[in-house]
Amino acid sequence: MSDFSFAMLPGIEPEEMMWLQELTKGYNSENKQRFLALYQSRRKDPQVILICSLIGLIGTAGVQRFLLGQIGMGILYFVTLGFCAIGTIIDAINHRKLTWEYNKKEALTSAALLGL
Repeated sequence: MSDFSFAMLPGIEPEEMMWLQELTKGYNSENKQRFLALYQSRRKDPQVILICSLIGLIGTAGVQRFLLGQIGMGILYFVTLGFCAIGTIIDAINHRKLTWEYNKKEALTSAALLGL
């Protein structure tokens, strides 16, 4: 399995791809494939987070926070209408950073679950 397998992930940034390659550099081909399958099922696409943030401007605020596993912030956004839309706009601007932080945590969790 080549390192180009990470390039097939939707919306992957070069920084994330390099980080994943570094994380899995000691893995054999089978372990890398198992890691990729688990990580791909847990990973969030930055475009989905952006779309959910934009939906929060005209509909239910906080959906992006629920998707990122931040239940408390999601409830707070919902109750305050996305901090009067300012928090939702900030999330839409920072959607890549929010997604990268979530995906990085999920990559480490995936590696730990596989015992790698």
